[in-house]
Amino acid sequence: MKRKREIIFLIVIATVLVINKNANADFTFGIPIPVPNVNSEYVDGGPRISSDDLMLFFVSSKPGWGDDDWDIWMSKRANKTDPWGEPQNLGPNVNSSFEDAGQSISTDGLSLYFYSLRSGGYGSADIWVTTRATLEDEWGEPKNLGPNVNSPQDDAAPTISADGLTLYFVSRRPGSPGDDFWVARRPTVDDDWGPAENMGPPICSLYGEWTSEITSDDLIFFFSDNYARPRPDGLGLGDIYMSRRSGINDSWSEPVNLGIPINSPFDDGGVSISADGSTIYFHSNRPDGPGSYDIWQAPIEPVVDLNGDGIVDADDMCIIVDNWGTDNSLCDIGPMPWGDGVVDVQDLIVLAEHLFEEIPPVEPVE
Repeated sequence: MKRKREIIFLIVIATVLVINKNANADFTFGIPIPVPNVNSEYVDGGPRISSDDLMLFFVSSKPGWGDDDWDIWMSKRANKTDPWGEPQNLGPNVNSSFEDAGQSISTDGLSLYFYSLRSGGYGSADIWVTTRATLEDEWGEPKNLGPNVNSPQDDAAPTISADGLTLYFVSRRPGSPGDDFWVARRPTVDDDWGPAENMGPPICSLYGEWTSEITSDDLIFFFSDNYARPRPDGLGLGDIYMSRRSGINDSWSEPVNLGIPINSPFDDGGVSISADGSTIYFHSNRPDGPGSYDIWQAPIEPVVDLNGDGIVDADDMCIIVDNWGTDNSLCDIGPMPWGDGVVDVQDLIVLAEHLFEEIPPVEPVE
């Protein structure tokens, strides 16, 4: 057994050196803090982090364009370790004299989807998209997504998938018991959107759904309920939930409340997840922020002590090797925090990055 552990250890170290890839273990959440340099004395919420982690889009009630209550703002940083810069209003090419909010940024950072109460749409709130040629260019004139997405009712809170081919949004159109999630798809990014379909149970419910986020691997759907009609298992006025699926063609699982410390007795929502799965962003009106609503962030922390003995060591490596090629969720800890459906070298890489760490007991997210 000792010789086996030594061999496994050497394989893991060699694999890490060859591949040199960052990864994350199965996850729990760290303590949330207000995002530095972004929040104000006004209402700030609806955060969306770009795929490179260098742009943070959000909505704010601070003075902007026109007399509306909401504009879309953005803060930038040069790299992930730098502080966020002074937030900038996206200006009159994007914001209008009406409510503009609920933004979602494409993976390449060149398309911004949002909802607006401006005129020229199909209902009181419609979903629009603005594009730019490069990251340094100005945003172009927003375009309405058309009748396959928008309806005579309110359509809002869009979320674009990482490949740009699936759009999730909230609508009150017929076929929705309340505020339900709807999904529109297209074959390529150059095609028009197909007719929207209700996302259905178990994610849609008789209660209210609002903002959402699909992870970059398309395997976890995060969303918040509507504080006006919250789910009965919530902790406060509004909570954040998640649903999993094993593959992109599989069904979604029953939603799970993220629990404390992400949710609280207050209103928590507007969730966004970094592309590498390391950080969750959300808004909350919990105390200790500078405004009535603020943007918060928390680390998504690894849970790699597979046998629960308080240390990551060769015993945990043996567990992974013994489950090699299976879909055992205990061992499927990479490359994203929630795994990829198979126990393989990605999981050994994750474990190797935490070798010999002493791990206090934690309760992982199911």
